[in-house]
Amino acid sequence: MNSFKGLIIVLSLLIAPLVVAVPVNVNTASAEEIAKALYGVGPHKAQAIVDYRELHGLFKTVQAVKKVRGIGQGIIDGNYGDIRIE
Repeated sequence: MNSFKGLIIVLSLLIAPLVVAVPVNVNTASAEEIAKALYGVGPHKAQAIVDYRELHGLFKTVQAVKKVRGIGQGIIDGNYGDIRIE
């Protein structure tokens, strides 16, 4: 049983860096950077953020990112501390 616990700890340490969000400025980042940085935002949603920004201008608040199709409150809540607008 101890070896199983050890295996779980090792796997947790290896996987943790892969699921940690990184702060990203949605007003300046590329779609690839946004997709890599934000949890629940893949390439298509990230491209939608960039397209919206180019069409409508810079986001003035984090909540304004919800105007992008496919971005809901759950994504905002899950990444709130990591979405930058400045």
